[in-house]
Amino acid sequence: MTAIEQTEAARPRGTRLPRRARRNQLLGAAQEVFVAQGYHSAAMDDIAERAGVSKPVLYQHFPGKLDLYLALLDQHCEALLLAVRTALASTSDNKLRVAATMDAYFAYVEDEGGAFRLVFESDLTNEPAVRERVERVSLQCAEAISDVIAEDTGLSKDESMLLAVGLGGVSQVVARYWLSSESAIPREKAVQLLTSLAWRGIAGFPLHGSEGH
Repeated sequence: MTAIEQTEAARPRGTRLPRRARRNQLLGAAQEVFVAQGYHSAAMDDIAERAGVSKPVLYQHFPGKLDLYLALLDQHCEALLLAVRTALASTSDNKLRVAATMDAYFAYVEDEGGAFRLVFESDLTNEPAVRERVERVSLQCAEAISDVIAEDTGLSKDESMLLAVGLGGVSQVVARYWLSSESAIPREKAVQLLTSLAWRGIAGFPLHGSEGH
């Protein structure tokens, strides 16, 4: 059950929940409000109302709006990193691995909760704590991709990282474009097209110690 689903399940005011469940409920409500309104326009009153709790209950878990936003951002940065790492580990076939990684970004962007907007389209990137988290998850995703490239091709760490940043950047930018343009292209086909483009480039680097790809 997602945080937003937990919010819906726990909406009636006055319901007593275990602390962890209450925290997840509040995060789900906050996600809905932040995605819909942006950080600056959102108010703690809105989030408490959305969650069906009093403001004191909200403040028991999160001292302020920024604390709540950062907790939510941490949650969804971790989800993106896990999705990328899982995709990379899902197969030893490198073409399928590229496709799985591309699809991880598309799936993340397509999630109905819109959490990707907090990571890739935040209106609070002037806040150092937010900027640091966004930059860190982008770097961590690139490092995960880079490790595979370096291991398979024998390219240097710097060379592999450059290619990894390119692959990760292309994936999230194209996925966001695909979603925002309301493209008639199905996700599977969009991933296939992008994978073909990326594979034509990355396949040009021979496997380390092997004649094949």
